[in-house]
Amino acid sequence: MDRLACANLAAFPLQLLLRRHPEWAVHPAAVVAEDKPQAPILWVNEKARRAGVLYGLRYAAGFSLAPDLRAGVVSPDEIEKEIAALTSCFLRFTPGVEPSKEEPGVFWLSGSGLNLLYPSMKKWAHAVQADIEARGFYGSVVVGFTRFGTYAVAKAQEGTALFGDPAEERAAARKVSLDRLDLEPDLRDTLFKLGIKSVGAFLSLPAGGLYERFGPKAYYLHRMACGDLWTPLKPCVPEEPIRQRLILDDPEVDATRLLFLIKRLLHPMLAALAGRAEALAGLVLRFLIDRSGWREERVRPAVPTLDGVQILDLVRLRLEAVGFSAGVVEIELIAEGSPATCDQLRFFAERPMRDLDAANRALARLRAEFGDKAVVRARLTNGHLPEARFTWEPLSRVALPRNDLNGLNDLNCPTAKVLVRRILAKPLPLPSSPRTHDDGWLLLGPKYGTVEKLSGPYVFSGGWWAREIQREYYFAETRRGDLLWVYYDRVRRRWFLQGRVE
Repeated sequence: MDRLACANLAAFPLQLLLRRHPEWAVHPAAVVAEDKPQAPILWVNEKARRAGVLYGLRYAAGFSLAPDLRAGVVSPDEIEKEIAALTSCFLRFTPGVEPSKEEPGVFWLSGSGLNLLYPSMKKWAHAVQADIEARGFYGSVVVGFTRFGTYAVAKAQEGTALFGDPAEERAAARKVSLDRLDLEPDLRDTLFKLGIKSVGAFLSLPAGGLYERFGPKAYYLHRMACGDLWTPLKPCVPEEPIRQRLILDDPEVDATRLLFLIKRLLHPMLAALAGRAEALAGLVLRFLIDRSGWREERVRPAVPTLDGVQILDLVRLRLEAVGFSAGVVEIELIAEGSPATCDQLRFFAERPMRDLDAANRALARLRAEFGDKAVVRARLTNGHLPEARFTWEPLSRVALPRNDLNGLNDLNCPTAKVLVRRILAKPLPLPSSPRTHDDGWLLLGPKYGTVEKLSGPYVFSGGWWAREIQREYYFAETRRGDLLWVYYDRVRRRWFLQGRVE
């Protein structure tokens, strides 16, 4: 039977509060929902528990029981951040880590397949416990066989515990007091009035009666405790750090040019962070120096942000301050994320990614220097050949794309397209194909690799009103992964590149 462990950091939000106020450790302490007298108490320490202050009481009621009660508020963002950090730490001991969604500070860890890494489950539990203490927290680690059994015992004791068989785990779980579990205050108080104070006594009650009187939560807890319900471990999948990398064609030492290269990498990173509901808390800059090795720099904004201008300004200052012994041949950026506020995400989503006024000013300068016909855009027209199905027309101003029926004939309209072909204004002649595909056909040279697959032909003929046209179109997939749109002209007896698929 697979081993399962429960790591319980008792009253985890309270531990975060006491780290903020270490002088409160000698007093009864509690975490409240709000800084108000009628706010409910959410977590308490042992001193408060011994004074009768329990979860669910109002702060004013708890203060009447313990006049020296200290209380404070811990934000959900702070709790989530620390839980994510602990989850990352536990992943060093097992690949299966599931933090509890209902009770912060409770983690289930898979103990399967660790025989070659740890001589015994006891050694493994002690290693996890030592890591918890090294991070400044206290808690317990219980290794057993079931979710509820390990959870109940971990809530009732400190340190580590190891059960040799499921029967031993069940016996220990039945002795746990109900006030140690995360029960609804009304359910807990009612059970205490009935003399039901332990898990064993709770299991003696009929499940149907619990559902009828106390609802589905009590019924679910009863079924979990008696072993009727079993849910597999749902390990969280660690998110890969967001990174961007660019290999330069030639070594670069100029700080301004490096800044513009970094700007190209930064905006996709900010978009990826916004997709995770995160903001940039720090940016790691790694430069591969020619014949020297990697150099790492780091910038950190005053507060986590999604403002690319602010980040680039910090990068510029850092680049101007450092000197490179040789040219940079590779750049790597690694983003350090932090939960973003709703305003940050809204601003990032609503802010236009491009400055249209700046674009129109740039186009005006191009027209002034090269003439009005220098700035054009493609417009779809009726034509037989692919290269004849668009024409160039002057562009006076750029505008935000529109997604309506009037824009369906507009190449600048980003309607949902399944397939996008980038068509060349004039087909590009290609080298002839080899007699057999085994010889390898280098369509565009060694950079793209040989053609791995040809899909087609799609025959196109006509042009009797002007000149005869007979083309066989193919999609050519290269070894590098490019998908090229090519055709063989039977009249001219040669291959041409019409475009590419993106």
